[in-house]
Amino acid sequence: MALLEIEDLYVRLEGSDTPILRGINLVVNAGEIHAIMGPNGSGKSTLAHTIMGNPRYIVTKGNITFDGLPVVNLSPDERAKLGIFLSFQHPPEIPGVKLRTFMGTVLRVLEKGLNPLEMEKKFQKAADSLKLSSNFLMRYLNVGMSGGERKKSEVLQMKTMEPRLIILDEIDSGLDVDALKLVSEVISEGLDNGRALLIITHYSRILNYISPHKVHILMNGRIVRSDGAELVRWVEEKGYSEVKNS
Repeated sequence: MALLEIEDLYVRLEGSDTPILRGINLVVNAGEIHAIMGPNGSGKSTLAHTIMGNPRYIVTKGNITFDGLPVVNLSPDERAKLGIFLSFQHPPEIPGVKLRTFMGTVLRVLEKGLNPLEMEKKFQKAADSLKLSSNFLMRYLNVGMSGGERKKSEVLQMKTMEPRLIILDEIDSGLDVDALKLVSEVISEGLDNGRALLIITHYSRILNYISPHKVHILMNGRIVRSDGAELVRWVEEKGYSEVKNS
């Protein structure tokens, strides 16, 4: 069953007439892991933000359907309530807002129906899985955090929210080998009950730990090739220029 379906999607950036995405077609079924790979400037992050509903990205043509419901006209918070989650490539700093407070607010907005004690247990369990101390939850959101800590914070939020569609935009950047392996294990543990995962990445590092069912190469705003996990190795050996010429 299709959880996410994208049909002939064209997208431009607010204030520009030049399309960034030029006819994207993609179907992600419940329980599947898809990887979107491609060089810088190919439109990978644009696709992620468009699925999440970032208002800076204007859909000029095409449809995005989540679990059978058209979402193009829905706001980001409405999409989040449906079960869509996006981890940012560059998570912003939010001074004055503690991570624990932020996650508690999100869970209440998502109407998870948890009391304060249940929330606290959930936060601590998620932190423990990422080998984060209780003090980490008391830090201001991303303020003074290293790149790796910010990515762990994003995964912590994902694990707490339990979304149905997880979109990870270069979650592997800023992580050393040990942290990448740990984060991959935590992400994989969350892929039950029909959840789907869309990994956006330049490199094959994270795909050594999370094996995708399908891999798509995005270049110049178009998906130019799709295949199984073996496509990752092919790209690693040949490079993106060879994909373009094949």
